Amino acid sequence: MTYRDAGVDIDAGNALVERIKPLVKRSFRPEVMGGLGGFGALFDLSGKYREPVLVSGTDGVGTKLKLAQQLGRHDSIGIDLVAMCVNDVLVQGAEPLFFLDYFATGKLDLDTAAAVVGGIAEGCTRSGCALIGGETAEMPDMYPPGEYDLAGFCVAAVEKSELRDGAAVREGDVLIGIASSGPHSNGYSLIRRIYDKAGRPADLDVGGVKLADALMAPTRLYVKPVLELLRGAHGASIHGMAHVTGGGLTENIIRVVPDGLGLDIEASSWPLPPVFQWLQREGNVADAEMWRTFNCGIGFVLVVDPAAAAAIEGELDRLELGHWRIGAVVAAGDGERVRIG
Repeated sequence: MTYRDAGVDIDAGNALVERIKPLVKRSFRPEVMGGLGGFGALFDLSGKYREPVLVSGTDGVGTKLKLAQQLGRHDSIGIDLVAMCVNDVLVQGAEPLFFLDYFATGKLDLDTAAAVVGGIAEGCTRSGCALIGGETAEMPDMYPPGEYDLAGFCVAAVEKSELRDGAAVREGDVLIGIASSGPHSNGYSLIRRIYDKAGRPADLDVGGVKLADALMAPTRLYVKPVLELLRGAHGASIHGMAHVTGGGLTENIIRVVPDGLGLDIEASSWPLPPVFQWLQREGNVADAEMWRTFNCGIGFVLVVDPAAAAAIEGELDRLELGHWRIGAVVAAGDGERVRIG
């Protein structure tokens, strides 16, 4: 018997590496040493930072994968994977340096795998982050036919003096919410339940786009514009940041707010995008559940000095990022630290 008889095709894996090499190479930064194929990936940090602090993050895309596989849309799910990692490390002011992916499937389909990794490479390129390596695992009997799983890992760096940890956040700071591109990669177990209950209306119009397109819109990458803000004239006035992922608006922003302080968020200060309106209406989802499950149109939040809020909003306009003042940091009361109303 051969390994191929057992369900693992080494030749297919080698063919995939050859197909993705040019896509991966486009994401390389000058610090990358060597190319694909080594046992370990090399990245040279010398000369770039005085006191570098390394920040790492790992994530997946949850059950959005199930919807991607159901709809046969494999070209953008890799962008989601990158975004979920690089947006997280960005919260601490760190610049993503390199990324590694893990793609696992029962039987390797070259076209599907190449589309997925192509999306990962595109997400890395858009973030200025090198796709420096990864792993493709073909594991017969572990996954049903046509299914695969994804995970990602990134390493970022920030000067120790520029690290954002929320310690500077104080009462009176303004919350500026930056628009999401849709549900991003969170809440899809509920989304899929609602979508199935509604009869999977992929072509239904929601705000001028098909429902399937709205649900599969890749997670917005905030890295380059937010790093530009941090390095600009008003960067020091950004006291904290939050990536709105699992836990929604209720549980993410408060993670960067010191004890003794809370958040007062005004839900009417930004429009609820049509795709979320449809989900809430079709699923009969309570407001509190919406805030805790979805980003509801706010994908990233800046916690800023009120004196610099207008200037930062002007910079966001220049960067063509939709944004709203969604609330403020307040003294914590005796009850919940987050009020959304």
